Amino acid sequence: MNSFSLGDLAQTFMLQRRGAELKADFARVTEEVASGQVSDIKSVLRGNTGYLTDIENDLQTLTGYGVATVEAAQFADTSQTALELVQARVDRLSSVFVSNAPNAVGSILDQFTDDAEAEMATIVSALNTSSGGRSVFAGRATDQAALAGVDTILTGLRAATAIATTPEELRIEAERWFDDPAGFAATAYTGTDDALVPFRLADDETVSMNVTANNAAFRDILMHVSVAVLSNDANFNFSTEDKQAIFQQAGQDLLGAQTDLTALRASVGTAQARIDEISTRNATQENALSIARNALLQVDPYEAATELEAVQFQLQSLYTVTARMSDMSFVNFVR
Repeated sequence: MNSFSLGDLAQTFMLQRRGAELKADFARVTEEVASGQVSDIKSVLRGNTGYLTDIENDLQTLTGYGVATVEAAQFADTSQTALELVQARVDRLSSVFVSNAPNAVGSILDQFTDDAEAEMATIVSALNTSSGGRSVFAGRATDQAALAGVDTILTGLRAATAIATTPEELRIEAERWFDDPAGFAATAYTGTDDALVPFRLADDETVSMNVTANNAAFRDILMHVSVAVLSNDANFNFSTEDKQAIFQQAGQDLLGAQTDLTALRASVGTAQARIDEISTRNATQENALSIARNALLQVDPYEAATELEAVQFQLQSLYTVTARMSDMSFVNFVR
């Protein structure tokens, strides 16, 4: 009867190869136990990876939409905060002028003028708000402020109203300048009339933010406040009664402007609500896709733990055999 045996070198190579295989199996099973997912995806899916690829692509797309949604939400929130500040300043001025203008004289009228200019600066600053480095109310000119400074606006208005001799003429000329494309729009508004490109938040969902600082509501507000500022100019030489009438009218006009301003805030609020709705829907879809992906790739915890224990046992057995073989000698053999 013929017998075959392996030489020492062959046995060493065999043990090394078996050890490498067991170590690879141990690393694979350890990773699967830790991650809860299979490591050999193609083997589990039997080569049919198309469905998994579609899921992965959809998840990546939703991740991109997630970034756009955060950006849109921040943009809308910033717009709403700026509009809230404008409305608060307008509300304050209208209340002060309507309540106190009829009896204001001397230094109080001067204080009204200073207050009007200070609040105008606050309003202009609010309309120059930016979000993430993008100007909010400048249309597509997001790389620059929407409005020039208060001094520039007042300088242009003073030149346009220089011919006025009565409060009514001042108001008419101011209104004409703010509505003239060659007036306020050319001198003070530094943005564009083209609306900002809508935010795409899903395959078939976009949200538009179309409010610019050249909106008629803002022009009216700035016009009423500017007239109040100019009422104290020495060039006009208005009487106390004239100034009282100007402030009283400005207060009433600002009170009326609240309606249009509220409508703008409502439009931004509608955009905020849509952004939240789309964000929730995208999150739900992303969660469903993640569950589907995990269902394809997840490992059975019990089977993985059992396999890990088996591989550990085989490794220990191999190390034991290797240690005993390395300790063998002729002296021990003949005993």
